[in-house]
Amino acid sequence: MSGRPNILFLCTDQQRADSLGCYGNAAAQTPVLDELASQGVLFDQCYVQSPVCGPSRASLMTGTYPHDHGLWANGVSLPENAAVFMKNLADGGYDCGLVGKQHLAPCFGGRTEPRRDDGYRVYKWSHDPGHGSAENRYHAWLREEHPALYEQAVGHKRKGTAGVLPDTDVVTFDVMPTEAHYTHWAAQEAIEFLGEDRGEQPFFLWVNFFDPHHPFVAPQEYLDRFDPDTLPDPLGGPGILDDRPAVLTEASKESYAGTLPGFQDHTPEQITQIVRAYYGMVSLIDDEVGRVLQALKERGLEENTLVVFTSDHGEMLGDHQLLLKGPMFYDGAVRVPLLMRWPGVLPAGERREDLVQWIDLCSTLCAAGEVSEPPRSQGSSLLPLARGDGGDAGAADRGWAICEYRNSGHGYEPPVHATMLRRNNWKLVVHHGEPASSRGRDGELYDLSTDRDELHNLWNDPDHRETRYDLQEFLLDVLVATENRSQTREAHW
Repeated sequence: MSGRPNILFLCTDQQRADSLGCYGNAAAQTPVLDELASQGVLFDQCYVQSPVCGPSRASLMTGTYPHDHGLWANGVSLPENAAVFMKNLADGGYDCGLVGKQHLAPCFGGRTEPRRDDGYRVYKWSHDPGHGSAENRYHAWLREEHPALYEQAVGHKRKGTAGVLPDTDVVTFDVMPTEAHYTHWAAQEAIEFLGEDRGEQPFFLWVNFFDPHHPFVAPQEYLDRFDPDTLPDPLGGPGILDDRPAVLTEASKESYAGTLPGFQDHTPEQITQIVRAYYGMVSLIDDEVGRVLQALKERGLEENTLVVFTSDHGEMLGDHQLLLKGPMFYDGAVRVPLLMRWPGVLPAGERREDLVQWIDLCSTLCAAGEVSEPPRSQGSSLLPLARGDGGDAGAADRGWAICEYRNSGHGYEPPVHATMLRRNNWKLVVHHGEPASSRGRDGELYDLSTDRDELHNLWNDPDHRETRYDLQEFLLDVLVATENRSQTREAHW
């Protein structure tokens, strides 16, 4: 076995940190992930770099912020010359594989995401369960393993599919029994990869579960695990958005820039149904992660494998009268789970409260694999912080995190551009507009030491004006400090 670890990177889509029992949610049923946390390190304050998929995933893979890497919104391609860390691992001797979603280029309308110089030997790409590309590997598996279900799903897809709350009485690619579900497929592909004989060569495997992304539906056996009366109610009631930026009221009426039903389109009973389905989806992920981790153990790989579990962004789930994602920076949307287990290297059962960011994972995985980072990587390895060994603290010394939204989705009018700064216990959200526009003066300010649920916006509170100004100035400094200045200065002029 190589001295360098194998790396198993487990990633979900649209999963908020507080959906797991190990993050304090008593209603969650996630025994596998809770045990994983007890065997490793849990990061309590991990923030993604964007509340939507493409920009966030590009930040993970390049180690840079959206304002640097160029994939500033869903539907935008990462520039071809942008380096991704998987290639560094492959060049350094790792056997690299991808299962499921990647999202570094537009996938709307059944487009096939183009390959780049990514280093993957195994590439089992599937943007989502219903994605119409002929290269959708989930569809190929489903057609072979469950042909009757595949034909039913294809027939329904041709008639159109539902949005946030699908019709569960018909079979679609989203509405599948457990044994044919996308989450089950992703785990099965991971298990097959783990079973390959690669001798002493270490591996990197990125397993992408599409759930708990909308549409909100889970196999019946997982819905049956949850009594709706025992699930937590969404945070904030009617009127919670009255003192917030106007675009959030728009988002409450129509989700994701008007392309999907909003919170206000649903009855309270339907919101409860959404929450119940979300919890069921998370439990399905937990069971399938359990199968993957069991395969890792049975193949004698557990002791020399760094396992990471995380998600690309969160989900509002009815909090603050909002669903899905968009120009919103509440913790439900931008704070994600981050668990790391590496037997004999990282301590077991420890928790880190330091502010960390998704770009740090690029540096972390490269450090674990003993390879160089992509040339413009701006993150810090989390291994010293995870070990607690008093070494170079890196991310622990930073003390801040930023998250960016740049007119993603199908676009609001006028366009919405917003930036979040989390510094110590304060969270600042600035909505940028055209110079001198009213929208440019919208914003939010929360004191998380006394208002963990972000219910009281202090943006216009005169008693907190100096704090707001200080944070706005600090944000400007952060944005300048994280600009791309990678071009070499060759002379004085």
